[in-house]
Amino acid sequence: MTPKEIRNERLAQKMIKNLERRNMEACYCKTADEAIEKVIGMIPEGSSISWGGSMTIRDMGLTKALHERNCYDLIDRDEAKDRDEAQEMYRKAFFADFYLSSANAISEDGVIVNIDGNGNRVAAITFGPKKVIFVIGMNKVAQDVNAALARARSTASPINAARFDIKTPCQIDGICHNCNSPESICNFFHFIRNSRPGRISVVLVGEELGY
Repeated sequence: MTPKEIRNERLAQKMIKNLERRNMEACYCKTADEAIEKVIGMIPEGSSISWGGSMTIRDMGLTKALHERNCYDLIDRDEAKDRDEAQEMYRKAFFADFYLSSANAISEDGVIVNIDGNGNRVAAITFGPKKVIFVIGMNKVAQDVNAALARARSTASPINAARFDIKTPCQIDGICHNCNSPESICNFFHFIRNSRPGRISVVLVGEELGY
């Protein structure tokens, strides 16, 4: 193994213990392919599944793999014909058996941090779907909660903003200005410090995934 792989595995094992202490089930997968199989193995056939705007689960091929299995009831917002249909899917997601997400950052001691524009993702993570599965690349690990929030604001959010045709200060220079722009995608700040036992699972992945 490379020094980076060794470090990731060692840190992941520490984080798994910290997440379990917070009543979240956790595991480590060395690669994205391993993580896909792990997540699919956690979801029984026939389950209803939805997800938010995570680029991690799309880019790693997880959503594609779920479609290819053709044995789930998928609530896929990417297939919405217009904004109204997407909004309806956001609401249906609350009744899903499983909700998939990544995170903007996670602290070494297991606090998960997300920043949301519409609020549908953090709302579903908080309450609604029976189970939530996070898939988080080790590139998103920060030393503590303050560092995790800084990563979410200064790294993840400006990159996410660049995906959209919006007029925010970070579109100009890539820096968070703590703005109150009408088009801001940083409207809801969300921290998970504990969970009800059995609801949240975290799959840490030893690759750089998402932003």
